[in-house]
Amino acid sequence: MKSPLSREALQAVRQVPLFAGLEDETLALLTDGAQERNYRRGSLLFSVGEPADRFYVVLDGWVKLFRESPDGNECMVGLFTRGESFAEAAMFDRLGYPVNAAVAEDARLLVFTADHFLTTLEQNHGLALNLLANLSGMLRYLVRQLDQLTNLPTYQRLAAFIVSLCPQDAEQATVCLPCDKLLIAGRLGMKPESFSRAMARLKEVGVCCERNCVHVENLRALRRFANADEATPEDAAVGKKPNQNCLASSLQALR
Repeated sequence: MKSPLSREALQAVRQVPLFAGLEDETLALLTDGAQERNYRRGSLLFSVGEPADRFYVVLDGWVKLFRESPDGNECMVGLFTRGESFAEAAMFDRLGYPVNAAVAEDARLLVFTADHFLTTLEQNHGLALNLLANLSGMLRYLVRQLDQLTNLPTYQRLAAFIVSLCPQDAEQATVCLPCDKLLIAGRLGMKPESFSRAMARLKEVGVCCERNCVHVENLRALRRFANADEATPEDAAVGKKPNQNCLASSLQALR
């Protein structure tokens, strides 16, 4: 008999835009066929061309989506952490996975099978309409992400990214990033050296980084700093030159 999801897992699921605002009973229907699984760093979740028979919600850890060039180099498409989902778009169109997915840091994932999920939608038309509305909200979120990646300076991109990892109601926070900072730099569309400079500039608003742990002394100040329209004159003086993102268009894959 399948064990029910833990309270922590349900809390993470509620953060996912796809499930935003769903009633408890509706959420229970959708998560009934899901399973919690632990994966070690480096585990391959799926490869390009495989049947898209499942999608994932990240409960803990980090997962990367990537393609491989003909010469064997990796091109990162996306990076996902707690409260984020991936591969649902591929599940809906049934054309197979368009990218590879691997665990970037030890992760705990919630795995949804396509058969159960789609059958539940077919039997509950109101639920299907609700999820369509939520998918529309996800698209708007991705457009905002794309706007950030193409128009904001690197220091504001990093500030916004760190804010997204922090609890909304906290005054201070400590978050853990992947050990490989190249992953974060790739997600934010910047070079590794730009990432280091951006992190150094965030010290001016009380952000410090030790190894892969980032401590935010004043989350409200960091939110202001991350918002181009609300940044104070002191914040704006930190940096002005934007850095265009060569990977921005691919961040929408599998969302």
